[in-house]
Amino acid sequence: MSGKKEMAPGKEVTLNGEKRFFSTGSTLLDVVRELNLEPDRVAVELNRAIVKREMWTDTSFDAGAEIEVVQFVGGG
Repeated sequence: MSGKKEMAPGKEVTLNGEKRFFSTGSTLLDVVRELNLEPDRVAVELNRAIVKREMWTDTSFDAGAEIEVVQFVGGG
């Protein structure tokens, strides 16, 4: 053994314009949770296509993906 620590497999993506790292197998719901956002108060776009909320659990993404998460803000 070389004594080097192995990194967990993962992937780098662009999230809201910034590079972020997520583990292999992450889904869009994992991204929303990582941001500590309420799923019913955000919209998610994957590679410029809006993904319906009910699909987040089953929607994974590849390294290099572009993800945008937009939070709804109420006002009056």
